[in-house]
Formats: sequence, C-alpha cells, structure tokens
Amino acid sequence: MADDIVLSTPRLSLRLWRDEDEASAKAMQTPAVMRWIQDETMPERRPGSVVERLRAMQDRYGHCFWVVERKEDKAFLGYCGLKRVDASGTDLTGAFEIGWSLAEPHWGQGYATEAATAALARAFTVHDAPFVVAFTVAQNAPSWRIMKRIGMKRREELDFDD
Repeated sequence: MADDIVLSTPRLSLRLWRDEDEASAKAMQTPAVMRWIQDETMPERRPGSVVERLRAMQDRYGHCFWVVERKEDKAFLGYCGLKRVDASGTDLTGAFEIGWSLAEPHWGQGYATEAATAALARAFTVHDAPFVVAFTVAQNAPSWRIMKRIGMKRREELDFDD
C-alpha cells in the first residue's frame, strides 16, 4: 500500500507497520541480530508485540522505527527510523534517537546506511529535531561505521551504562 510509505530512497521504502510484519520481525531475531540489542542480563522492558509498540510510538510521536522494505521485490529487510530516548541512566530522555536493525541476509549491502540517512534527514526537516542521538555498545563496529557514514560523532560525555 503506497499510503503507508513514510520515506522513499532509491532502493528502499520505509513504511508503517502492518499486522503481517510481526512474523517477519520475529524471524529476524537471530542470535547475531540480537547480540547488541538484547541479552539475558537485560530486563524485558517492552511488553506487547513489536507491531503494537511501534504503532503506538507512531501514533504518539509521528515517528517510529519503520519497516525497511526493498522496492524491487517488497522484501522485509528489517527496521530503521526514529524514536524518543526511553533508557534509564541518562539525561537524554525524550531526545530523538535513530536506530536500525536488518535481518542477517541483508547485511553489508548499504541498506542500513541508505535508510538511516533518510531517517536522519526526516528528523531535522519534518520533526525539527534539535539533535539526534544513536546508541550502541563499543564492540558493535558495524553500527559505529553506519553512524560515521551518516555524519554522527561520538560524544563520550553522553555515554551511559544501560
């Protein structure tokens, strides 16, 4: 459905979540994908389905981590977009946060950078974000590379443990 497309890039559509996306979102949660997102030491902070949570975020703020879909074949690649910081232990609560995660078969093809570039531009042009943050752990080199490619810089004074 063209009316659920939020952003468009040369190869990708970033769109709103559909009911049928729940299965694709769960299927992409392999150990390699989840390695930097959730581990057994982290408490479950997010009750409800992925689709429910992200739809609620979209309704509340006008943005969320949208589905990343390849235009060529409508394949579900993962998600990318904007949310508000909700982590504890930081003064950044409420700030704009950009994030992404793609299913393993789609790594290394520039999709995350392409989607993140579009989402970051939207943060400033549509949502008037004063700044945008991204979070990852020091060991997550692929995410650090994407952050650098889209023009982000590390600010160590913003680091926190969560």
